[in-house]
Amino acid sequence: MAISKKAITASLGSALALSLILTACGGNNNSGSNSNSNSSAAPEASAGASTTEPKKEVTFTIGYATGDPAGKQANADAIAAFTKANPNIKVVDLSEGGMASYLDWLKTKDAVGEFPDLVEMRDTQLFSEAGKIAELPAEWLELFKDAPQLNGKNWTAPIAGTAPQGIIYSKKAYADAGITAEPKTYDEFLQIQEKLKASGITPLTFGGKDIFHWGFWINKFFMDDVFASDPNWNSKRTQGQASFTDEGPMQAMTDFTDLFTKGYVDKGWASTADNQTASMLVTGKAAELFSGPWMFSQISQADPNFDFGWYPVPDRQGKIVVNGLNTLQGWAISTEANADADKKAAITEFIKFFYSKDQYTKYAQATNAIPVTKEEITYEAAPQMESVLKVMNDPNTVKSLMINSFWGEDQMPTQWRNWFYKLAQEWLTKGDFSADYMKKADAEWDANVKANAAGK
Repeated sequence: MAISKKAITASLGSALALSLILTACGGNNNSGSNSNSNSSAAPEASAGASTTEPKKEVTFTIGYATGDPAGKQANADAIAAFTKANPNIKVVDLSEGGMASYLDWLKTKDAVGEFPDLVEMRDTQLFSEAGKIAELPAEWLELFKDAPQLNGKNWTAPIAGTAPQGIIYSKKAYADAGITAEPKTYDEFLQIQEKLKASGITPLTFGGKDIFHWGFWINKFFMDDVFASDPNWNSKRTQGQASFTDEGPMQAMTDFTDLFTKGYVDKGWASTADNQTASMLVTGKAAELFSGPWMFSQISQADPNFDFGWYPVPDRQGKIVVNGLNTLQGWAISTEANADADKKAAITEFIKFFYSKDQYTKYAQATNAIPVTKEEITYEAAPQMESVLKVMNDPNTVKSLMINSFWGEDQMPTQWRNWFYKLAQEWLTKGDFSADYMKKADAEWDANVKANAAGK
């Protein structure tokens, strides 16, 4: 796979809120150091005795999602590099894999008194309203041109620009099936699935063992049929002005279900983890994977010679709708850590290190991330990443949020997301999707809203 030396820069427009200048703040500029270099010092000091005060030893904990191997390794590498440069600061990594969703993992950590000091925050509104995270220190915000706000406050430092999902496909499988062009409409996409199936290969691999993976396809159809035309749909659902039994949501979940019932998705989806999908692709057990650019490195590592492409899945009218707007997700500091001056200072040093040009370039390249810092970040982009950037730069691309990424009045009840993903598994297993399931979705949404209001 040829790699083109194309700069990945923060130039994707206001929807990604990226720019090109970062304030100078190297990871080694620890504010705790205090050296005396005055040449007029007392004779006994100038006789060779050092007046440099030792840096205070500080420990803080960190927690982040581990579902993506490339992201997990990139974070681990950043922590290792930081502690090597700052031996007085110990970073205890609490992150771990497992079947529990990241939200459930954080709730468990909170319940046992182990909520991370520095935490990758995804359900920002939930934890900010619960008082678990603090408003960001002002010096963090200097690193970015923009960070979305909730109630007029910044709670998270964006880790990377929102990257869209699309079809990662085997060029060999496409050629063997006689597929010569990427689809222009959703009907053409379905025709491709039929050609792949007829050629004897399973069209789509799917990491159904991991709950978060369900959000990719489910949200693709919700964005196409609901949010692209009505970004305030969630608040209307909360107010009883919209229903999951309405035409848009019903069409979305009908299309989602058809992928499985028509044999386009690998039948072993329930036992396939997200981190196994790359292997399924490169070994020829499936022709396609619907995911984001963070998978590119994982695929190339699995087989450096594997030739693959990427494209967004169009809707029936040929419109491209992708998950591409800024969200409230990113690094957050816990309320307790923010109240501890030493921890706050140490965590701030880590944040400055993480986003410093050398370190953040490594992170961005390892994860195929869209940079978010003010300073220009460039790295060698594979052709697949160039395709991603082309889509994100296209003024005709409609950028949306996933159902769980809205905030304020449009926030989804946080308990509802994983409940619905499990409901989808139920109807796929039983093979009996109908409006009755969507009525259950309405009832659960309303019950969650009521429970959340009672808990405030």
